Amino acid sequence: MAVSSQDGGATHRVLVVDDDIEVAKSIEASLRKHYQVYVVYSGIEAIKEARRHRPDLIVLDVVMPGMDGLETCRELRVDPALANVPILFLTALGRPEDRVAGFRAGADDYLTKPFNLEELQLRITAILRRASQVIPKPPIQMLKVKDLTLDRNSYQVTTNKKQVKLTPVEFDLLYHLMMHPDEVFTSDRLLQEVWDYPSESGSPDLVRMHIKNLRNKIESDPSNPEFIITIPRRGYTIASGH
Repeated sequence: MAVSSQDGGATHRVLVVDDDIEVAKSIEASLRKHYQVYVVYSGIEAIKEARRHRPDLIVLDVVMPGMDGLETCRELRVDPALANVPILFLTALGRPEDRVAGFRAGADDYLTKPFNLEELQLRITAILRRASQVIPKPPIQMLKVKDLTLDRNSYQVTTNKKQVKLTPVEFDLLYHLMMHPDEVFTSDRLLQEVWDYPSESGSPDLVRMHIKNLRNKIESDPSNPEFIITIPRRGYTIASGH
């Protein structure tokens, strides 16, 4: 059963999913002055609640009995009505392979326990701000660099060999790189310009994992990329080929 709380001026809806009742209540108390907060304690409840109220953001634990957070995230991502809802994993699982699994499941961000409530608030604020921004439509809906074509309407990217659908964060990241071909971006700059995080407040792991996921989707050989290039000690770029 969902528990909800809100402040009179709250506009965004945040769904908190954690089987640890004390953790869930702590998060709720921290967020309720700013958001309308719904709290549930299992993956199944999360899916039902998300379909009922369509939150603006989901804070999701990974280790839960029954349907865990990864499975819950994948289920949300295949629901057309919920596929674009930002998901922030909040979990005690902090190994690199755990983060990879989280981003592959479709997470937008990943924060490990124990966590700082202020940092959680900053990340939620940044995610919601980025999600609510309206990007003016360019004269054409197709963005093309080299053999990459990005469709702003369908969230699909086409190479000379395949067509794949991107998650919202993957789309934002690739769109930003393609809008600035041959320009090299550090991880910190991408965290500021794509994720809208304050300088030095986000983790470079977030960028690395999403770059890796993009390469797995668009590169013929992800270990030897031809589109998203790493410039040692500098950052990432998409070469225009000119």
